[in-house]
Amino acid sequence: MTVCAWNRECLFGEIVDGTMRVNEYGRVVENEWLKTTDIRDNVELDYYLVMPNHFHGILIINDCRGVLQYAPTENRKFRSPSQTIGAIVRGFKSTVTKQVNKIRVNPSCPVWQRNYYEHIIRNDEEMNTIRQYIIDNPLKWELDEENPINVIGDRP
Repeated sequence: MTVCAWNRECLFGEIVDGTMRVNEYGRVVENEWLKTTDIRDNVELDYYLVMPNHFHGILIINDCRGVLQYAPTENRKFRSPSQTIGAIVRGFKSTVTKQVNKIRVNPSCPVWQRNYYEHIIRNDEEMNTIRQYIIDNPLKWELDEENPINVIGDRP
């Protein structure tokens, strides 16, 4: 899946010599992504990458049943009741937005574009191709369509 920053703003860091260097906001994105498995027992994380203005992540969802009903108890850690990709992305974007805006001291500022891109990976070959794309993304930043300098009208 790919989630894009609001207006392609390079909010999460910068590419230096083909390497992504996350800033404080980028660390929030990374930390919240890594917490996904803490609140969703049926999810495994694979390759992921924070880019200056977007995020790539591969999720493996095991035994997806939609909405799980449970009675909360005081000893139980928080679990998301919905296990769908939409719920996972929505929760991720929401918590990142709250934390980034707390740092920015601006509670109503958008962080993410509406929606996200998803793709069902159907075999090992596809998985390896997408993993390589994620790995190579910082090396190809100068050509990336998400790079603001490559958007018509944004060029000097």
